[in-house]
Amino acid sequence: MEVIQFNSKKRETYRVRVEHSILFECALGIAALTNHSLIDTLEKKNWHKERFDEILKNELSYVEMHNTWKALLQILHHDSFSSLQDFTQFIQQIESETLKYVSLPYLGEALESTRKKASKGQKEAIRQLSNEASDHSFFPAYIQFISEVDELTLKQHLQNVMTYWYEAVVAPEEEELKDLLERDHDAKEKMIHKLEPEAFVEWATGGITYHPEPSVHHVLLIPHYTYRPWNVEADLPDTKVFYYPVSNDSIYKNDPYIPSQILVQKYKALGDEVRLRLVKYLYEKERSLQELTTILQMGKSTLHHHLKMLKSSRIVESSHSTYRLNKRTIDTMPIDLEQFLGRSDDEASRD
Repeated sequence: MEVIQFNSKKRETYRVRVEHSILFECALGIAALTNHSLIDTLEKKNWHKERFDEILKNELSYVEMHNTWKALLQILHHDSFSSLQDFTQFIQQIESETLKYVSLPYLGEALESTRKKASKGQKEAIRQLSNEASDHSFFPAYIQFISEVDELTLKQHLQNVMTYWYEAVVAPEEEELKDLLERDHDAKEKMIHKLEPEAFVEWATGGITYHPEPSVHHVLLIPHYTYRPWNVEADLPDTKVFYYPVSNDSIYKNDPYIPSQILVQKYKALGDEVRLRLVKYLYEKERSLQELTTILQMGKSTLHHHLKMLKSSRIVESSHSTYRLNKRTIDTMPIDLEQFLGRSDDEASRD
């Protein structure tokens, strides 16, 4: 059917803003250390619970059991905190019901009344909210926990784990981390008006394509060093959040001979026979984990390792145990390499 356009309205998109805070870095560090499925893929390799004292180890074990790092991030988005002291005082003073409401995940405007009822401990609301999140890896159990946990226990835990982690991990390199986050934030602010919102999100995150959604009018970008090379995604009312890895340019202060980490990740991911075979199979069509296991005659744990490498480099995407090739990533690899080599040439020409 032919359509004649008489209107001049442009396709609506979202607005982007960038924020940074050492407290987000702190909460994401707690999340990273307690994520066993991804910890081996992180750039920071020297994190082990054994290096901490017993009090912090116990708090981190509690995080592992209940995923309370999610509550830390939710609270950080609820208000603006200039220091760790501000954050802990807020937790001390906040009403218990409000704390639980803020800690529960946002699942959409239609479920906000259910979220509020769940924060009051209403069992039917807890059940409904958990069912709505049934396809998420940990939300159902997390919703159940937050809704039913003793509020004083939760408050004490959140204050303890944030404080002890800050003192043990963040404080020794606090100034360097603050400078790094501010440097990356400033670099993104300089570019934010030069690109369209969707192009900017893809550039800042190192490859995430995020198309506008009806209920999302804002995208919030928060730089982190801790969780590199991964982007972490979250939902807030009216807002999509991406905690994105700071760029190599921010870390190495524009040294043209340091390649971006995502460029290294891409070529590392393809530098293996099994992973190249996976790419070939997924180039033909998307396949389930069971299909790939059968085709390659390989154990699921080994296959998971190879798929993680391909996912961390954004060469492969997944949804509900189905994997597909991100052909756009493959197509742009020569361009990324050419840009890196060109940067080196430009610097050499100035000498």
